[in-house]
Amino acid sequence: MTSSTSIDINLNRKEMVILGTQYAGEMKKGLFSLMHYLMPKRHILSLHSGCNMGKDGDVALFFGLSGTGKTTLSTDHNRFLIGDDEHCWSDDCVSNIEGGCYAKCIDLSKEKEPDIWNAIKFGTVLENVVFDEHTREVDYTDKSVTENTRAAYPIEFIPNAKIPCFGPHPKNVILLACDAFGVLPPVSKLSLAQAMYHFISGYTALVAGTVDGIKEPTATFSACFGAAFLMLHPTTYAAMLAEKMQKHGATGWLVNTGWCGGSYGSGNRIKLPYTRKIINAIHSGSLLKATYEKTEVFGLEIPSEIEGVPKEILRPEN
Repeated sequence: MTSSTSIDINLNRKEMVILGTQYAGEMKKGLFSLMHYLMPKRHILSLHSGCNMGKDGDVALFFGLSGTGKTTLSTDHNRFLIGDDEHCWSDDCVSNIEGGCYAKCIDLSKEKEPDIWNAIKFGTVLENVVFDEHTREVDYTDKSVTENTRAAYPIEFIPNAKIPCFGPHPKNVILLACDAFGVLPPVSKLSLAQAMYHFISGYTALVAGTVDGIKEPTATFSACFGAAFLMLHPTTYAAMLAEKMQKHGATGWLVNTGWCGGSYGSGNRIKLPYTRKIINAIHSGSLLKATYEKTEVFGLEIPSEIEGVPKEILRPEN
């Protein structure tokens, strides 16, 4: 063992042993790892992604590591939530593995995240949070146990959840990266080969606040946006994703929610309202009709304009 914590799965005995931690996330992710082993054997792709559906039945998958905006962008008042974290894509549909959500609740406020705030009621399990023993009032800003405070609640506690949690084949596959070096454009359209490449590399930058001890942004890569849970070689999952995208005509997108006009310290983080406008243009299909220019190094296709988004931020060098 390389640490005081270990999560051990015995596939033959169908047993999981968790040592050195009482964090409930290890049960969730332990079973997720098991799904990454069992599902591909049935030609079903297991995915570490958020998923939502529009009123017309158009489904979008959101991939992204911590701090990229996966939960924020997949939770959308105008769309139905299929799930925020773990999914399977079969020959028939895309479906949620879980029966609920396991939301971070550090600094939670009713104004910023009303859906999660309202989901915390009788039947929700709070973990690592601090509360007043007399008034039972919770202090969501208290980090004395850990920054990783959580709320686990059934999916039906989210008002616009799609019950049962499945939908038709995804129309859009959105890969999120928080690029702290200001290199990636806010949005680019990907070919199948590019979608596989960016899916396998699983790039983002760790910035202060996401991981303990991080002061300066550092690049990080997590294969298939979930390296810790993969049981088979990453190319197995990437090939399955490309095959499904091709078969069902899904479009791949790379969305940078990080810095623009320079790296961390000199540029600015792309404003959330702009990112939402980009995501809305992907959902509505209007972004497919845009005119595109290719970048030199990665050969990424960048739209020349998007309604409501300043033209100069679409190309990082501008």
